[in-house]
Amino acid sequence: MANQSSSYPILCASFNQDASYFVIGTSEGFKVFDSNTGRLCYERAIGAFIIVEMLFSSSLLAIVGAGEQPSLSPRRLCLFNTKTGAALRELNFLTSILAVRMNRERLVVVLQDKTYVYDLNSVKILDTIHTVPNLKGLCGFSPSLDGCFLALPASTTKGLVLLYNVMECLSHCEIDAHRGPLAAISLSSNGMYIATASEQGTIIRVYLVSDATKSYSFRRGTYPSTIFSLSFGPSVQLPDILLATSSSGSLHVFCLGFAINQRSRKSSSILGSIIPDSVTDALDPAHHHVLHSAVTAGVKSHAVIRKVDKLADASTSGAVYCKATISIINYNGHFQEYSFSLNHQNEPSWTLDHELNLLTVVSDDTFNS
Repeated sequence: MANQSSSYPILCASFNQDASYFVIGTSEGFKVFDSNTGRLCYERAIGAFIIVEMLFSSSLLAIVGAGEQPSLSPRRLCLFNTKTGAALRELNFLTSILAVRMNRERLVVVLQDKTYVYDLNSVKILDTIHTVPNLKGLCGFSPSLDGCFLALPASTTKGLVLLYNVMECLSHCEIDAHRGPLAAISLSSNGMYIATASEQGTIIRVYLVSDATKSYSFRRGTYPSTIFSLSFGPSVQLPDILLATSSSGSLHVFCLGFAINQRSRKSSSILGSIIPDSVTDALDPAHHHVLHSAVTAGVKSHAVIRKVDKLADASTSGAVYCKATISIINYNGHFQEYSFSLNHQNEPSWTLDHELNLLTVVSDDTFNS
């Protein structure tokens, strides 16, 4: 998630594929943090970076400079080893790199009108995807080898999404998700679901990747807002939670599992038999929970759900409730971690567990991944 604006001290921020670490790029260099402790594990002060991506918990980073010096061109991708402090490989392109994604076998490089797919181990190019102008470098990526998909905008005038199978190197389908252009795309880690938001930002839709059918339609709010990030909770099958941050400064949690229960109740009612699920889901706020002023309004943010637990409530005869750990990187330099709980009566609670200034923390130089 790169940001070209110099108004923020953080130029880019991303979590690794399992959210155990996160990395940031600044005007001075890049930093690697442990998500669980907030510990600064590694830093390199060699200039400004607009893309820093980490491969799981390994020592491999994909980094792209901001172009403030010739050696850090935004057209050059460097595969960097934090153990040795040296470049393993460099790839040069004719135009600026807008996004990079990786799993253990594939490397994806997004440019304005082309996206390249590489074999990560040999760095051999496997395919070139010609796209519509993608000025923001929007993309979604599921790192699972069994369901590794890439999502890219397929139109500049409406919310059409191209889904591409990265392991097989072929197009999977197109999804007509919104009337307006896309602002955010996210795939679940297992590649089963894709979430989208348009530039309007009022409706967030979720589709089943296998057959491109719409599964959920959530109303974020009535007034337009820029969606800064979308993230599914970790899950082997259906993700339990979808998370969104927006320019309003609010943190939005959509409970997919609860929506399924709502549907079963609606289907037995007269209204439920007449109104499609996608419409009633969008109008029913029961599975949508909001923490207002979670971050500074207007400041770009990137949030993920690091962990989801289903726990038994002893006070209610073993009824199950949900608890999630949510981590947020604010581009003004702050990191926050919230605990979100939802009891068996669908009552939410929020706790701010940790807050950290990412720009002032000191490294302990013990990163040996």
